[in-house]
Amino acid sequence: MKPFLHTKAFKLQIAAAVLVLGGGMIAAHAAIDAAHVHLNLADPNEGPARITMSPAAHAAMPSVVKISASKIVKAPTSFEGQGGESEDMFRQFFGNGARGGRGMQPPQSHREGGLGSGVIISSDGYILTNNHVVDGATDVRVTLPDRREFKAKVIGTDPKTDIAVIRIDAQKLPSLTIGNSSKLQVGDAVLAIGNPYGVGQTVTAGIVSATERANLGIEDYEDVIQTDASINPGNSGGALVNDRGELVGINTAILANGSGGGNQGIGFAVPVNLARQVMDQIVSHGSVQRAYLGVTVQEVTPAIAKAIGLDSPKGALVGDVSPNSPAQKAGLQSGDVILSLNNTPILESNQLRMNISMMETGQNVKLKVFRNGQTQELSAMTAALPGTKVAKNDGNHSNENSGLDGVSVESLDAETAQQSGLSPNTKGVVVTGVDPASAAAAAGLKQGDVIQEVNHSKIANMNDLSSALAKSNGESLLLVNRNGNKLYLAV
Repeated sequence: MKPFLHTKAFKLQIAAAVLVLGGGMIAAHAAIDAAHVHLNLADPNEGPARITMSPAAHAAMPSVVKISASKIVKAPTSFEGQGGESEDMFRQFFGNGARGGRGMQPPQSHREGGLGSGVIISSDGYILTNNHVVDGATDVRVTLPDRREFKAKVIGTDPKTDIAVIRIDAQKLPSLTIGNSSKLQVGDAVLAIGNPYGVGQTVTAGIVSATERANLGIEDYEDVIQTDASINPGNSGGALVNDRGELVGINTAILANGSGGGNQGIGFAVPVNLARQVMDQIVSHGSVQRAYLGVTVQEVTPAIAKAIGLDSPKGALVGDVSPNSPAQKAGLQSGDVILSLNNTPILESNQLRMNISMMETGQNVKLKVFRNGQTQELSAMTAALPGTKVAKNDGNHSNENSGLDGVSVESLDAETAQQSGLSPNTKGVVVTGVDPASAAAAAGLKQGDVIQEVNHSKIANMNDLSSALAKSNGESLLLVNRNGNKLYLAV
């Protein structure tokens, strides 16, 4: 007998029992009537749902993969001097070896793993995902929707946009059609496809809530799509597709409230137009080379607009001009407001930064500038943003002479120096990433460190670094500036 019954069913059973006691024929008729429930059934010949995103989902799902990434995390090698319960606990589990004896040693490293998603963008195995999905990973594996698993190679990453390109050794893969994210409009229907929480491929639906979102603190270069399609941990690197099943974005972040980290109806995706440009440079050159003008810009607030006599808060206010930069050569000055770029109005500072970064180096640009109550036209030629990302070890080549294997660096410009709390005139190369399994990580090199010397040779840019490392025999002595404090590291 079932422990719980629906209340109505329980009453019917009592009634049936009473009727049986009073007359068997009545009970039988009651049972027959109860068995014939009249249901309003749908026409078995009718078609699928009239409002559906199913065709778009089925077009995209075969191209969205699960990515498993793991890395070795080094743990302290000694618990000496911690004292108290902590030291006693390790002695209990690892023996006296925890204090330098011959017993079992505590673990000195362990493997950490994470799950994410990716999108197949070419039939010969190239996959787009997020940098934070594979950053620092020593082992990356891809599982296709048909359950085949492949070891992947990281072709290159771009932390500034949180985009990475990986590749698996496979052919004739189902690649996703790449759409045009610039055509997205607020209210357009979209699907988010990925592997949330590792439960398996999942499709959620929503709309485009906003475009060109910036200043969120997600990436250095932000121009993201906002959507209310449910995006959860594990969806990172997955596909945002339009109603035609075309890729329009790479899901990258969510706005989480509280410790749960779950979806709040506010998710963000890197526009595919930006992701594609980054991917093309990574595949072609192994790094991302951005154009720049050499200015530090800020928003024009209503108060600033009123103070300088601008009719409305618009444009990008120039706070600083780097020496010998394209901006300085063009005549830009601190206090100028850049109102348009190549006749395209600049509404906010991030728009200028993004537009310049996506241009080719050596490209002529026209600037409309507001200065001292008047507008004027200036011409400038973009240059390459100082610094080139050093590619991580791709598994086929190694640099045994360099202690900076597994380290990503870029030349330090005035803007990056200020963001790091350093003087704009600080010279060196800034560390943008360190492989946890590398010799540099073991030596104590950290992301954000500024390398200013190698073996007592001054380092001002990437060329200086390459030359100094080429002359190094074995271990290199680095002078590092960390948050304004200088220290030496032997790598």
